[in-house]
Amino acid sequence: MASLKTIRKRIGSVKNTQQITKAMKMVAAAKLRRAQEAAQAARPYAEKLAELLRTVAARAGDVQHPLLATREVERTIDVIVITSDRGLCGGYNFNLIRKAEALIAEHHGAAVRLTAIGNKAFVHFRKRPVGVAEEHTHLAAGPDHALALALAARVARDFAAGVTDGAYLVYSQFRSAISQVPTVEQILPVVSPSAEDLPQTDYIYEPDAATLLDRLLRQYITTSIDRAFLESIASEHGARMTAMENATSNASEMIDRLTLDMNRARQAAITTELMEIVSGAEALKG
Repeated sequence: MASLKTIRKRIGSVKNTQQITKAMKMVAAAKLRRAQEAAQAARPYAEKLAELLRTVAARAGDVQHPLLATREVERTIDVIVITSDRGLCGGYNFNLIRKAEALIAEHHGAAVRLTAIGNKAFVHFRKRPVGVAEEHTHLAAGPDHALALALAARVARDFAAGVTDGAYLVYSQFRSAISQVPTVEQILPVVSPSAEDLPQTDYIYEPDAATLLDRLLRQYITTSIDRAFLESIASEHGARMTAMENATSNASEMIDRLTLDMNRARQAAITTELMEIVSGAEALKG
């Protein structure tokens, strides 16, 4: 059994760690509220834009657009992986990286141009055969709208030019503080719905359908990336809050066990001292 001094040191160390994890949980909870509101506010707009785009694309008649061109994946695909810069958020980053690796394995016949958003994705994939073509790490406030615009412009340009055959987002969809779902979303080519899935109403287009379709397609790509950023930020804070809450609870249990060990060690020390006193007294009588 460890000495009393050692056990007391361990208890003090665990209590200090517990204070840190409790503070980190409170910070993550405060950030989560704002991030959750932003992610939830973006969903209705993104869903309505996607519905409008698919309807216009399906009813555009003979209008052809390069961002709608469906072709076999033979050359290169764009994969944008969104992770966090920091750890201490449970299995959040591991699950995302595993999802990205599964996507890459599905397209083993094509080259992958991987864009790493967040230091965890960059550190992992730079040591792998796929490599990292573009990185955006150590973003103080997380990925923002300006980055979404830049990425959307690049993936759209390369797909339209035939350089890539598809573009995918790998991010974590936020459900709650204890549930974040790793998600793969194909953003290019945009898939048009079948005729029976279309709403019965149509639209009067201003300007013409071709111009509107081009604007909607580019806005759709930007919005998809922007929404993935917001979902990822909320998911990261939720995962970190849950992880720190579990760490704080584990620290409390560890303190209880160490306190029990300390009491046992103290009791053993007292018993030993009593036995020594009794033995000494008996020796003096003799």
